[in-house]
Amino acid sequence: MALDRHSLDFLTAAAAAAGPDATPMHLQTPEEARVAALGSIDLIGPGPEVHSVEDVQLRSADEAEEFTVRVLKPSANPEGVFLYIHGGGWVVSDIAAYDAVGRQLAVDTGYTVVLVNYRKAPEAPFPGPVDDCWTALNWIEDNRAELAADGTPLVVGGDSAGGNLTAALTLRARDAGGPTIDLQVLIYPVTDADFSRPSYLAAENQTLLTTEAMQWFWDHYIPEDQRDHHEAAPLRAESLAGLPDAYLVVAEHDVLRDEGEAYGQRLTEAGVTVDSHMYPGQMHGFISFFNILPSGNKLVEMIAEKVRTHAAEYATAGK
Repeated sequence: MALDRHSLDFLTAAAAAAGPDATPMHLQTPEEARVAALGSIDLIGPGPEVHSVEDVQLRSADEAEEFTVRVLKPSANPEGVFLYIHGGGWVVSDIAAYDAVGRQLAVDTGYTVVLVNYRKAPEAPFPGPVDDCWTALNWIEDNRAELAADGTPLVVGGDSAGGNLTAALTLRARDAGGPTIDLQVLIYPVTDADFSRPSYLAAENQTLLTTEAMQWFWDHYIPEDQRDHHEAAPLRAESLAGLPDAYLVVAEHDVLRDEGEAYGQRLTEAGVTVDSHMYPGQMHGFISFFNILPSGNKLVEMIAEKVRTHAAEYATAGK
């Protein structure tokens, strides 16, 4: 199946706006790529109004720097907490680009959504982003009473590099004995650094995220000889047993499709309950074009529905 019409039109318009002499991402500096990555914020526009918005400053694990978490409360009595970790290859994007998505998720789920503006590579390479997200997760655990009622679910999720960081957090939380994560949401996650997979080689998958761009992201994030670390490449973890239930969505035309599906298969083999979906006719990154591509809005709806359904199952199980 080819890319859907809206995505094709978007790519055509983006190419025309950039012009024939545009420099591809993998030939840009991180600073140049960051400017380009935030170019669609005005098109996305504001998300829905929420009960309250608060930016909180947290300290990095080494106490050297601060980073921000944004707390989006949908009501005075949220039904749970959802830590959402944005994509961008560990190098680009930030919570400003995901504010509308976070607000919509808060409204649609009834959960307090916490967006984490983890530090970026190459200035903060691996394990810096994992450590920042871990700090945010533990801050949530320490402040659950202010974020949602005791005993309500904790969901962790993210897209692309955010899906990678989500998987890393579930592994670290399992090995540390907590915090308890009730559901992981993996949206076309990075799970490995094997560029020989068929989805990486397929010409029709070279859209907004190309094979060269993904190699560029990895090169800024972690040296090649360290990429077998399970918190960098979760697919290479010795065991995936004991991880939380997973909601996994991959895009049909995405260089990351094969490794996402492979991770879902390994989770299933390890006894983890996995609800897996392949989104047809779509490319990598489409949730980040919320309010631009209809599929981005649909994906947010799908995530919210899964969170609500899982919460009902959680309540029925008496957790």
